[in-house]
Amino acid sequence: MGHVVQHAVRGRRRGAAARCERQRDRVGGRAVDRAREGPLERSRQRSPGSLSGRRRMAPGAGAEMKTLQHSTLRVKELEARIEGMHTSLICAFNQLLDLKDLNTGFHSTRLAEWGVRVARDLGVGRECLRDVEMAALLHDIGKMGIPDSVLKSPARLTDQQWALMKKHPEYGWAIVRLFPEFERASLFVLHHHEHIDGAGYPAGLAGTEIPIGARIVAVIDAFDAMTSNRPYRQGLPFEEAIRRLVLARGTQFDPSVVDCFIRIASEEQAGVFAATGTGVAVAV
Repeated sequence: MGHVVQHAVRGRRRGAAARCERQRDRVGGRAVDRAREGPLERSRQRSPGSLSGRRRMAPGAGAEMKTLQHSTLRVKELEARIEGMHTSLICAFNQLLDLKDLNTGFHSTRLAEWGVRVARDLGVGRECLRDVEMAALLHDIGKMGIPDSVLKSPARLTDQQWALMKKHPEYGWAIVRLFPEFERASLFVLHHHEHIDGAGYPAGLAGTEIPIGARIVAVIDAFDAMTSNRPYRQGLPFEEAIRRLVLARGTQFDPSVVDCFIRIASEEQAGVFAATGTGVAVAV
């Protein structure tokens, strides 16, 4: 998306200091101080028709400037409208996920909030924060292409069903990449099931080959999945989910992301307990 940029050209003028002084005209061989001239005469000297007056604006320049300003304003308005449309589309996608799988929509919203917090604490660049948020929000959008018989199966998935389920990151990537400004976010979606040791899918990336946004989504996605109820199991207690994150630290998950998220999640839990007057044992 382009931006209209106005360039101001400043010319260097020699002898600026000298021209700030009183100029003297030679009349009949003697100097006449222009400061002695009357106001009317000085006004004539400065008139647009005078060679010594102000530089005359080119014909039509004023109209061109107004047109340029109007165009700039119009572009900004269009950008705002497109941004609003994209936001609406993303919300619509999330609602579709709710219709497809009641757990997924709320799950994605939680991940978007956590993703931004983790990314910010890790010092991820400002320009990347929005991509992390979008990837966390839409990371499961590819599940729209997975049959309900697989997605909501109460039994353990067969090898064939599992192979189909593992396609959802690729389906999600194909959807998110349709938004040009979310190209990087689409890669986070594609690789959010990669493992830090290279044993994940779909590409078997390892270490820093995995984009930082994907590494962040991987941790928070796993934690939220472990603590959420599913048709085939109950969610794990907070402490058990944390213990499993620590066990997978350095193999499945990026250690720095795990450490950062555990700190954030623990602070969040402590705040909940303080507000309700309960302890961990009671809450879980």
